[in-house]
Amino acid sequence: MNENRLPIYFAPLQGYTDSAYRLAHARIFGGINTYYSPFVRVEHGEIRRKDIREIHPDNNGEMHFIPQLIAPTPDKLEQIMALFIEYGYREADINLGCPFPMLVKRHNGAGMLPHPKEVEALLKTAVEKFPEIRFSVKLRLGWEHADECLALLPLLNELPLSHVTLHPRLGIQQYKGTVDWNGFEAFYKGCDKPLLYNGDIHTPDDIESIVARFPRLVGVVIGRGLLANPALAWEYQQGHPLSSDEMAKKVRLLHNEVFNAYKERLQGGDLQLLTKMKSFWEYLLPNADRKAKKIIHKTTKLSNYEVAVARLFAEL
Repeated sequence: MNENRLPIYFAPLQGYTDSAYRLAHARIFGGINTYYSPFVRVEHGEIRRKDIREIHPDNNGEMHFIPQLIAPTPDKLEQIMALFIEYGYREADINLGCPFPMLVKRHNGAGMLPHPKEVEALLKTAVEKFPEIRFSVKLRLGWEHADECLALLPLLNELPLSHVTLHPRLGIQQYKGTVDWNGFEAFYKGCDKPLLYNGDIHTPDDIESIVARFPRLVGVVIGRGLLANPALAWEYQQGHPLSSDEMAKKVRLLHNEVFNAYKERLQGGDLQLLTKMKSFWEYLLPNADRKAKKIIHKTTKLSNYEVAVARLFAEL
């Protein structure tokens, strides 16, 4: 990687950046400093089985990989951390940014931001009970008010965190509307920890302009922008885009590797495989052949899907 460029971190997205995708992306595109898992959580007293499988070291190759957790209470955090430690991880990311209402109403993710005492109990439990772990935190500006993150700054600055990632939206926005640059700048000015920016990055120029505006950033976290253009981090690091032929070749390789991994892992037959592959295309190549993408998203037959994908690749 270019030493003059900031490291790029691949944001976790539930249903998209699973281990099959991460492994394929790291091998075929690269350019990423760190991959995060979608958050691990406790449901009905137990860690979800798919979360356990997804973060197993055997399923994450040689990439720099950090598991992420989401928990509303210290006891659930401790339960998840026991698994991380069992698997040999010495880094963990704590999610205080998830905006999904079903989780927020139970004080998960961004739902904790209006409750600083709960955040304090959670984070202090983490650093005090697991001193061998390098914790990071990802958060939003707040749930309803952009100053909620500012109220947490004294706590975040006090704790021995490896870094903080801020997505400058409110939780109630979900992923709609625009990012709040003034809100990010206020947090940036008061944050003593290494800070990463996350939100609405689609091109290398977007990264350059953010870095120019906030020169103390130590990294950039990208999610949907990388799903749309898997070469984005590589292009930023190298300082030039992939050729159209090379991009087409690599996207085809990415698709085939992910398709074959799902085909091997999933036990629900063609329909389950088709459903998973539809999510693969939700963000990818937004300007690709529209008719082929429409068939991909609407078909109920795997054979039709494969014909549509072949057509799309022929047009790249």
